[in-house]
Amino acid sequence: MAEKMESIIQTIHLTKQYGMKLAVNDLNLAIRKGEVFGLLGPNGAGKTTTILMLLGLTEPSSGEAQIAGYDCTRNPLEVKSIVGYLPDNVGFYADMTGRQNLRFTGRLNGMDGVELEQRISELLDRVGMTEAADKKTSTYSKGMRQRLGIADVLMKDPQVIIMDEPTLGIDPEGMRELLNLIRELSVKDGRTVLISSHQLQQIQQVCDRVGIYVEGSLIACGTLAELEAQIQKNGTYSLEVDVEPCDDRILGMLAGQTDILNIQKEGRRFMITSKKDIRPQLTHFLGENGYTVMHLHQRGGDLDEIYRRYFEKAGQNDESNKSETKKKYGRKSRA
Repeated sequence: MAEKMESIIQTIHLTKQYGMKLAVNDLNLAIRKGEVFGLLGPNGAGKTTTILMLLGLTEPSSGEAQIAGYDCTRNPLEVKSIVGYLPDNVGFYADMTGRQNLRFTGRLNGMDGVELEQRISELLDRVGMTEAADKKTSTYSKGMRQRLGIADVLMKDPQVIIMDEPTLGIDPEGMRELLNLIRELSVKDGRTVLISSHQLQQIQQVCDRVGIYVEGSLIACGTLAELEAQIQKNGTYSLEVDVEPCDDRILGMLAGQTDILNIQKEGRRFMITSKKDIRPQLTHFLGENGYTVMHLHQRGGDLDEIYRRYFEKAGQNDESNKSETKKKYGRKSRA
């Protein structure tokens, strides 16, 4: 049995209402120390409002949020000292170099002299920005700014890092580097990382667990395997099969399975809907009868399918809340 992990972020009946709009509805969530947790949902789902309350930038209408035992509303300075925040579009002084921007942050956090310069060099190397360190940040790509943003957040050595849409607008190579960095923050450093995002593949690659947000409510939470089990419990299975040869024997075998609800054929590919997972029986039949499997994929086991099934009715816009975050945090939104 797995050992129970300590929670570092906890919300208890956390609720936020703006006029008639219920932005966050009775959120009960525990995020474990050292994990990467993805808060997944469309615009307007309540993700950014939740971040605002965790950062102590807006008060909940009811309930509470805690980070490392500190109440996010009553103890905002203590929370600020242990939490780093990376907004979706991190800003730096454009006429200053990456190194100069980090030096500015370090001095704000009480560092100076040799200690500060050594810390800057170490972090620039860690995020792969040493070669660009003495170029003005106005010349940086979005991916470079995000990597420098991680170095900026790490200047004060936070226990918790909160990222709002960190991979938005980044090219594939920059995204790969950024995702590796995010994962390293958890695995190597033991830091807790909370990512708010609607980008499915990125969340799938780096997160230990995912929370699914729809219209202010957390409707599911767990690992991808646990989420798959939740949506399959009262649902159906969808299987795609492409075999060689594509003949009447395979069709006859499928038609004889009592748990199959529907069979469709698109070109050479069978699309099968069933009440339970039929892959064991199917693969046994294919192996026994000399078929070559060209494609076999059960939909529902990846985040794209989970997202599709959970978010059919969602889709608003939370840009106003993101603007509030940036306004309250100022130029660089440092938590």
